[in-house]
Amino acid sequence: MDRLAIRSLCYAVRDGQLHFATRADVLARALGIQEIDPQSIFSYLFHHCIPSPRTIYAGIFRLPPAHYALFRDGALTVAPYWQPRFEELAQPDFGDLRDEFRSILRDAVKDRLDANGATACFLSGGTDSSTVCGLLGEATGQRPAGYSIGFEAEGYDEMEYARIAAKAYGAEHHEYYVTPADLVKAIPNVAAHYDQPFGNSSAVPAFYCASKAKADGYTRLLAGDGGDELFGGNTRYAKERVFHVYSQIPTPLRAGVLNPLFMNPVTGNIPLLKKGTSYIRQARVPMPDRMQSYNLLDRLGMTDVLTPAFLASVDPHGPREHQRQTWAAGPKEASLVNQMLAFDWRYTLAENDLPKVVGTTALAGIDVGFPLLDTRLLDFSLKLPTSYKLKGLKLRWFFKEALRGFLPDEILTKKKHGFGLPFGPWAVKDAALNALAAESLRGVVARGIVRAEFVESLLTQRLKEHAGYYGEMVWILMMLEQWLRRHAPNYRVS
Repeated sequence: MDRLAIRSLCYAVRDGQLHFATRADVLARALGIQEIDPQSIFSYLFHHCIPSPRTIYAGIFRLPPAHYALFRDGALTVAPYWQPRFEELAQPDFGDLRDEFRSILRDAVKDRLDANGATACFLSGGTDSSTVCGLLGEATGQRPAGYSIGFEAEGYDEMEYARIAAKAYGAEHHEYYVTPADLVKAIPNVAAHYDQPFGNSSAVPAFYCASKAKADGYTRLLAGDGGDELFGGNTRYAKERVFHVYSQIPTPLRAGVLNPLFMNPVTGNIPLLKKGTSYIRQARVPMPDRMQSYNLLDRLGMTDVLTPAFLASVDPHGPREHQRQTWAAGPKEASLVNQMLAFDWRYTLAENDLPKVVGTTALAGIDVGFPLLDTRLLDFSLKLPTSYKLKGLKLRWFFKEALRGFLPDEILTKKKHGFGLPFGPWAVKDAALNALAAESLRGVVARGIVRAEFVESLLTQRLKEHAGYYGEMVWILMMLEQWLRRHAPNYRVS
């Protein structure tokens, strides 16, 4: 049962018939559909992906995770077949849960070995990939093969932790350091491989990782995706818990004391009170909108980034409304943390991280498995107490404690990182990468999507001032243009 849409299904109804395919572009070609949906482009710029049920093609839709499609008598029904129910144990026994958890993990890895080939694993040096690496060795009785990507850029390289994990499990460790030249070579093909625009920048490093494993004769890679979203490992869970405290303060105290004190133009500008003002201002934003407080498109200003003609063709409130509907349809009786987990199963996993790994491994020609998304493990996570996921502000407490002694201590205490890509700093320093980015962004301008003055400011000034921050927008626009060139070269805003 694929509750998280590891594999996607696209569909369209034409002339009273249901048509479907695993890829939107394949279905579009089969049906002769060329019309690009501008609202989906806007969603891409907002989310850096296009959340289901939309696709980039007008009239073609993607089945959302945990949904079914029923076509009968010319009518199509799309509805959920599964919704999470968090039934937390009232009297949990840590020892029993730890043993059950470890047993499920072992079975999940064992069940995903390629019976007809050789299985390796991604190894970032994080908690999840290190767990999979260690269990892969147990399951095969051989040295596990781990593939890691590094970057010669300060603050981005995590190879040290991958080496710690490899040493702990006696792994056959394969390291590859991605270069700016690698990006220039891979970006057009990676962008074009997806069936619609996709902006997760770690797709290129993941592609090189998978390509190296394929070249070495491996037929399947195991990925560690899912641990954070099942067991409470993202920093925003702790951050939102802090903001949630405000809503628990009695209304009379909020309305009569805190708001008058902090939310006024006089005291709100006093240095000692500014933090309180900022906290209340953010805490008063309802969920899930609060999680988009730092959305890049919002921060840069939609009217400054996008052309009037493009903005006139879309609903700028669409992406947020999509998220509000998803939040409202979620587990209402669950704790805030569990509500956020269920929300991330949709947006972080199904719409972003899983397409990234599935897409790049497919491009490399190698299969992929996700043991941490095993249905048994998902069901197990539903019964864990919220405090086992986020104990105070400690992230994924149970996962780490249950694997203490199995995972190296250095990895248990490390900060979360992953295959972060130093695209912005490299785009400033490397002439060829800068040229690819600049030429791509000017292509988006020529299509009438983005303002020319914004792009010139981005390329000539802002990127140099803060390469990491503005590099993200450069990447998003570049990948959009690269996809359009291959799949819709004539697209222009009408």
